[in-house]
Amino acid sequence: MSKLKSMEDLFAGRHFDWEIIILCVRWYLRYKLSLRDLVETMAKRGLHLAHTTIMRWTAAGSGV
Repeated sequence: MSKLKSMEDLFAGRHFDWEIIILCVRWYLRYKLSLRDLVETMAKRGLHLAHTTIMRWTAAGSGV
C-alpha cells in the first residue's frame, strides 16, 4: 500500500507555489475556462505564466 505524500512532496521542484497550481487547475476544470483566459486572469493578479504551463499542470493530473 502506498503512503500519502505531503503537499510539499507532491509539488517539490515546481517553479510556482502549490496554491497557484491548484487554483488554476480548479478554475480550468470547474468553470470551463480556456488556458488563455486563465493566463489573462492570472496576469491581472500580477502572475505571468504561459498557457502551456497550465496545460502541463492539467495533463499531469489526468495521467497523460
